[in-house]
Amino acid sequence: MEEADWSAVTGSCSGTLGSHLARRLVQIGVRDVFSVPGDFNLTLLDHLIAEPGLNLVGCCNELNAGYAADGYARARGVGACVVTFTVGGLSVLNAIAGAYSENLPVICIVGGPNSNDYGTNRILHHTIGLPDFTQELRSFQTVTCTQAVVNNLEDAHEQIDTAISTALKESKPVYLSISCNLPGIPHPTFAREPVPFFLAPKVSNQIGLEAAVEATADFLNGAVKPVIVGGPKLRVAKAQRALVELADASGYPIAVMPSGKGLVPEQHPHFIGTYWGAVSTTFCGEIVESADAYVFAGPIFNDYSSVGYSLLIKKEKAVIVEPNRVTVGNGPSFGWVFMADFLSALAKKLKKNETAVENYRRIYVPPGVPLRREEHEPLRVNVLFKHIQNMLDGNSAVIAETGDSWFNCQKLRLPENCGYEFQMQYGSIGWSVGATLGYAQGAKDKRVIACIGDGSFQVSHNHNVIEGFICGQELTVNKKSFHAREPMVLLTLLQLPL
Repeated sequence: MEEADWSAVTGSCSGTLGSHLARRLVQIGVRDVFSVPGDFNLTLLDHLIAEPGLNLVGCCNELNAGYAADGYARARGVGACVVTFTVGGLSVLNAIAGAYSENLPVICIVGGPNSNDYGTNRILHHTIGLPDFTQELRSFQTVTCTQAVVNNLEDAHEQIDTAISTALKESKPVYLSISCNLPGIPHPTFAREPVPFFLAPKVSNQIGLEAAVEATADFLNGAVKPVIVGGPKLRVAKAQRALVELADASGYPIAVMPSGKGLVPEQHPHFIGTYWGAVSTTFCGEIVESADAYVFAGPIFNDYSSVGYSLLIKKEKAVIVEPNRVTVGNGPSFGWVFMADFLSALAKKLKKNETAVENYRRIYVPPGVPLRREEHEPLRVNVLFKHIQNMLDGNSAVIAETGDSWFNCQKLRLPENCGYEFQMQYGSIGWSVGATLGYAQGAKDKRVIACIGDGSFQVSHNHNVIEGFICGQELTVNKKSFHAREPMVLLTLLQLPL
């Protein structure tokens, strides 16, 4: 930066905490902040509103603001929400826990007590009636990767920057409490334009990387019919392209775990479907479970994804690739080896082997087309999803709610660049309603289609947000016209016959 430019950064006119935080959010890619006003955050919200690069989105309640920040982070890479002290913080807590489980960087900002109230033994409103202000902080400690209570301007700059950079590095939510009296007070540490911080990329241990690639290549090149299975941690590892590179080079079939749907390109010529044990896509389970070696890239094996731990796979046949570790069979294991580096390097060492792909093509039978709905016959789920399938293209995104929508949306074949999001690890009922709002704000170039059971829709308490979605654009199902303004919400009612 030229000397003349630095005067704008280090000028004599000090900036404020509120303006600094607003600029930081803009610099990391946040353009929309989801909020519920409260007396502890009003001054801070004034500073966020004053930032030209930020749009404040008011939400019905804190839980839905957190869900929206979750959806926004899925679309943009990072999200943010602002709530008030304790009553707001404990309300948003469930949404932040969900973002933690899904490895999403969400900046959760809470308007905290006046800095002059700390240490006074005073009891404040919006609390549980004790002069201890730490209840909210202690609640967030288990569902965020770092926490900062900003009640002193001297180190506020460092606390804010550390919290935000930690969220980005760890790809997890952070908790940031800002004392309500501090956002508008000038202080010399806050330059009018914060100097953008640079996050150094994580680099694999080169010796460990080479050893891991050599051990894995020996393991896979000795197999007869190996396969690749992509998991949900592909997102946090930013390894989607590297996985495709591996599939192209190896010739192995590529499947996806149910929780990883949307992270593996389903139009790839070697894609064979969702591996979900006994409820896998037809013929996919047979190919994976009959393989003599499998590469699991970023898996999470929980009771949902393993169908009650009933998967017919063996650890000694598996290469487990975590975001920063590789384990070959029962061992050896290599640490500080990052997934994208590893998959790209491995692609250069594998022999082409299309045996398992050929086996899949030999047994594959195309799925049948649902029978046409007869006049006056109740609408069936398979007919509804046939029409949803036909609506999808590269400008679409699907948000699938917990429950029946999970299972029905898993059957959709996603076109190239079609987004897909759901919350399989945490499974918070009603998540998708707020997440649809956030995702749609973050991906305005996409038509967002949310599939939500009627029960989940009612749980969300966000009807007034969604009412604006369900009007305007024509949708035709079996010659009957409906209207929906983008994004569109489809209530996949649970009582529809199969």
